[in-house]
Amino acid sequence: MEVYQTLGFQAIFGLVSHIFFIAITFYALQAFRLEQLFKKGKVFQIQLIYILLSIAIGSSVSNFLLDFSNWSRQLPYIFS
Repeated sequence: MEVYQTLGFQAIFGLVSHIFFIAITFYALQAFRLEQLFKKGKVFQIQLIYILLSIAIGSSVSNFLLDFSNWSRQLPYIFS
């Protein structure tokens, strides 16, 4: 049962991490004025770019931190 709980906690941690970093990235991207790169009246496309960039950047940051966390947990195996 302990293995299943560990996998469950890792899954929850991964989901929360991804959602958190996607939200943080979306908030940070609001500082950029990307709408100047688009034609006028293309509101939906601008919003879509913000969402897609948020997912891409936020997921990359989250994956990096999750990988780093997993690798740091595996370090004690070097010394056993």
